[in-house]
Amino acid sequence: MNSDDRGKWSDDQVGKSSSEPSDGLSSDVTSSADAENLHPALSPIIVDVRTPAEFGEVRAKSAVNLPLDRLSKDALEATARGKQILFICRSGKRSEQALAQAASWGIPSDNIIGGTIAWEQDGLPVERGERKVMSLERQVRIAAGGLVALGSVLALLGVTWALFVPLFVGCGLVFSGVTDTCGMAMILGRMPWNQRGGSCSGTRLPTGV
Repeated sequence: MNSDDRGKWSDDQVGKSSSEPSDGLSSDVTSSADAENLHPALSPIIVDVRTPAEFGEVRAKSAVNLPLDRLSKDALEATARGKQILFICRSGKRSEQALAQAASWGIPSDNIIGGTIAWEQDGLPVERGERKVMSLERQVRIAAGGLVALGSVLALLGVTWALFVPLFVGCGLVFSGVTDTCGMAMILGRMPWNQRGGSCSGTRLPTGV
């Protein structure tokens, strides 16, 4: 990486992963500006862990798609074949989870901080589809807020059991924050509208190797 690229990123954006295990299997976390220059001899492969619909709308050029809810050790091992894996998502959250999962399987990998948003903002090449989609993060917020609102309205109308709906959602959000997982995101990610990849000609990785 040249000095110009380094100057565009703070120490917080180029550093060690918070999910790095003690054996060091998940090494440096890289920014989007570093991705194409990181260990070039290993021919890095960019693995996008967003839903097929998000991947189909816009993606880092040459990225391949393996949704987080379908991530498996066999698929990663079949894909790596001596290459360095660079995980990417929309903003970096889901790719962090993929990084930790890969480390638990003993597969070396890195995370592109800031995700596809930072990749595109940094002027790196992207490919686009024709269909606009809503990010999974926005879908989760809308679904959670909608359930709370619906449950509250029904409770005000005298439907007593509806009080359990916002209670359930609230407990789910607390659990999500404590465990750094999101069951609602996993469910929404499998919905039909999130499985349509659009016309962006990305590559899908195998999920049942």
